[in-house]
Amino acid sequence: MTSKHIVYLHGFASSSQSEKAVLVRDYFQRHLPQHQLSVPDLPYTPAEAWQELQQLCQHNKPDLLIGSSLGGFLATALAEQFGCRAVLINPAVRPHLLLQQHLGRYFHPVRMQHYEVRAEHLPQLQELQVRQLQQPAHYLVLLQTGDEVLDYRQAQDFYLQCQLDVQEGGDHSYQNLQSRLADIVNFGQLA
Repeated sequence: MTSKHIVYLHGFASSSQSEKAVLVRDYFQRHLPQHQLSVPDLPYTPAEAWQELQQLCQHNKPDLLIGSSLGGFLATALAEQFGCRAVLINPAVRPHLLLQQHLGRYFHPVRMQHYEVRAEHLPQLQELQVRQLQQPAHYLVLLQTGDEVLDYRQAQDFYLQCQLDVQEGGDHSYQNLQSRLADIVNFGQLA
């Protein structure tokens, strides 16, 4: 089997060292070492993050994107651009509206730098928003109704034509993600 490129995208105020990112990285190292997994630490300004993702994906086109929360939003835009499959974990649908409540200064633990979420970043996110999915069959969307950060119904409505998996309970971090990793691999046609 040829090596495939998988990209995992973390959520807002998260990093490559998050519990989910480490879980995914460990799984791929243990079970699918023939594939290349990229887990970039994204800048927090949308324009810079998008530019970095463009460079990464144009250099090595992804076969599968895995995105959590804001990473799910970005994975959707990339999947539409590159025509690849995507697995979205409690994805943000309209982050430009959500982040209006989170303007301010933050610290990135991996990049070891402060960053600021400003009002002028919100239109950058809005510009990246996909209005209509071209190939809904390319998406597996994992939602938990107990998500305390995002209203799962927004994603359920937007991704209605996709392969949707809605679990009762859970939370924004997506409880028991490890039990879904084989499903993610199968959907991505990686094994």
